[in-house]
Amino acid sequence: MELVRYIHLNPLRAGLVKSYEELGRYSYCGHRVVLGSGKREWQDCEFVLGLFGRKLGSARRRYSEYMKVGIEQGKRPDLIGGGLLRSQGGWEAVKALRESGDYQKGDERILGEGEFVTQVLSEADERLARSYRMRARGYRFEEVVNRVTQLMDVSSAEILSFSKVPKRVEARGLLCYWAAKELGIRQGELAERLGVSQSAVSRAAQRGEILARERQYRFEGGNA
Repeated sequence: MELVRYIHLNPLRAGLVKSYEELGRYSYCGHRVVLGSGKREWQDCEFVLGLFGRKLGSARRRYSEYMKVGIEQGKRPDLIGGGLLRSQGGWEAVKALRESGDYQKGDERILGEGEFVTQVLSEADERLARSYRMRARGYRFEEVVNRVTQLMDVSSAEILSFSKVPKRVEARGLLCYWAAKELGIRQGELAERLGVSQSAVSRAAQRGEILARERQYRFEGGNA
């Protein structure tokens, strides 16, 4: 949410537009598209607005209120530069750390201190290594579908076609979760396969993770 706001207020901070109202009409920014004043097929407004509410109208109002609050904040030093730089609040803070002999691991992609950065990178390496191992053993998307059909007692056609039937929704969530976690399939690719938006895949995977944990489902080695 912070990132969306910071990016969408850039034209206003830079003086390219003079007011928040003018920003809502500015063509070279995603803000007006989120507000519904324009349309771009590649821009995932559904995901952004989903952070502010389930109903479109109220979500847009809350988004707009959130944007207006950010105007007064001006430039944000904690959102400029690499991950360690942002987490410490600027170069002066990082310089002070180094002068005191406190060298921390940093990564531009990760906002946080050294120990957290190390943990995130380690977990990412583990997930990547696991997905390679699974693929090397012959596991593909179809094997994930088959595993889900066994556990949920639904057909592959029922999983792959859109449905609001609770059991099928749960099955699709489990599929999205395992396809991403076990095989490293990107959410964009899953969205194309399932005929839904990437944000819908993200929400489905979150439901699938909860389901797998509550029922102790495993992709390999039985249910427990």
